[in-house]
Amino acid sequence: MTDRNTSDHQIFELDLAAHEARRRAEVLAALGDTWDPVAVMEGENDAYRLLYSGLDAEQRATYEMLVAAEVLPGPGQA
Repeated sequence: MTDRNTSDHQIFELDLAAHEARRRAEVLAALGDTWDPVAVMEGENDAYRLLYSGLDAEQRATYEMLVAAEVLPGPGQA
């Protein structure tokens, strides 16, 4: 086995799995018991539809071009 430590550098390894698990637990605790992920996603979809509603012909053409180029998600893909 090769010792990768030198007099100038020491190898330092840290397993972030426990920290990530704690971070996720804290996020869920902060969201609380009333957080409804399905309602949040439905709200996001409603906002997306509203954002792109009422476009004039030129705006609609630009929007469709961006969807076709996969720059923007298409309807139902947000």
